[in-house]
Amino acid sequence: MEIERKYTIKKMPEDLDSYESKKIEQAYLCREPVVRVRRSGDKFYMTYKGSGMVAREEYNLPLTAEAYEHLLAKADGRVITKTRHLIPLSDPRFRDGYVLPEGCSLTVELDVFEGDLSPLVMAEIEFPDTEAADAYVPEDWFDADVSEDRRYHNVNMAYGD
Repeated sequence: MEIERKYTIKKMPEDLDSYESKKIEQAYLCREPVVRVRRSGDKFYMTYKGSGMVAREEYNLPLTAEAYEHLLAKADGRVITKTRHLIPLSDPRFRDGYVLPEGCSLTVELDVFEGDLSPLVMAEIEFPDTEAADAYVPEDWFDADVSEDRRYHNVNMAYGD
């Protein structure tokens, strides 16, 4: 199960180069259900995503580079390219007294889109449960919560919606 919130960005973090980052290329084979192929660094995946906005089923299957290239050629819409910066949250804030489960941490996945989706920048945070997602207080540098806005789902951006 994937439970995540998405945000547009008000201001880029100043120390972005100090965080781990990776180049991601992804394309879509199907919209309903969502079937995606992705290259992340030197790893390749095919992903199935169920319906839903904040919480939905997600399954990742490893692919070889050859299988990825074969499926990429069959993709619909645009290929999305972005750089993902992984920013650990040392002290996330929550409403209503929510406390993260022991040993759990949160990371902002800051996506800087390239090509015709530039200058779009979005932040995604995956949560351990829906209670955390609902109680989370966004970082000061975040702007709008677009988790429920279909225009910001990568599959819709790939198809030009």
